Amino acid sequence: MITGVSGTAAVCALFEGWQDTMVWSCLDGTMGHLYVSPDSEHPESAMAILGSFCFFAGKPDAALAAYKPDWCTQDFIMMIAEDRAWHPVIEAVYGDRAQRITRYAIKKEPDVFDKEYLQSLVDGLDAQYRLCMIDEPLYHRCLAEGWSRDFVVQYDSWARFCELGLGVVAMHGDEIVAGASSYTSYRGGIEIEIDTREAYRRRGLASACAARLILACLERGLYPSWDAHTEISVALAEKLGYHMDHPYVTYAICGY
Repeated sequence: MITGVSGTAAVCALFEGWQDTMVWSCLDGTMGHLYVSPDSEHPESAMAILGSFCFFAGKPDAALAAYKPDWCTQDFIMMIAEDRAWHPVIEAVYGDRAQRITRYAIKKEPDVFDKEYLQSLVDGLDAQYRLCMIDEPLYHRCLAEGWSRDFVVQYDSWARFCELGLGVVAMHGDEIVAGASSYTSYRGGIEIEIDTREAYRRRGLASACAARLILACLERGLYPSWDAHTEISVALAEKLGYHMDHPYVTYAICGY
């Protein structure tokens, strides 16, 4: 039987050692959902689900891998399991719908950032652009466009984003053209989401937005966690002071 649970000691033990902040968000109750099998008192397998990401730990369980909560409207999701024994289970459950891809874990190093250098990236932005922290009007504007929705979409209201989230956008006139924001939050930090409108790429906008967001996090005592979906994202992270830890397997599930 699959049961929804909170982050009990038994569930936390199944995810022991995980460094993914979205798992932490689920375990600490900030955001997301946890499910276990065969029961909540003696869980052998666990699933943490938040946004477009799903994480598995414990004993590989096909029923849990196939489980989609009633509240979930996602048609696309990324499935991650550190234990490779889950991989053939996911492949068997989803078949051709499971595309095996590589993501890149970035080290969590709280003291690695050079604040003066990050400020120079902000100050070096072309004068035709300006950086703005995401306020209530910008929250709704980000939510209204497909390319920028992930800056705020995991927070179901402006009040929730104001309480837990943090973000910055680059403006060109009255148009949002790039941004760096909290995809999710956990106790003590955020998971960074970054993107640039296609027509405005390769202009230093992502670097400036990310630098300003990192500085804002440091000012507030938050850790700005970064996980890279491409080698380009790794390069940007390294430019900002991060270091790549290791590549890892992810399954992109279409038709979840």
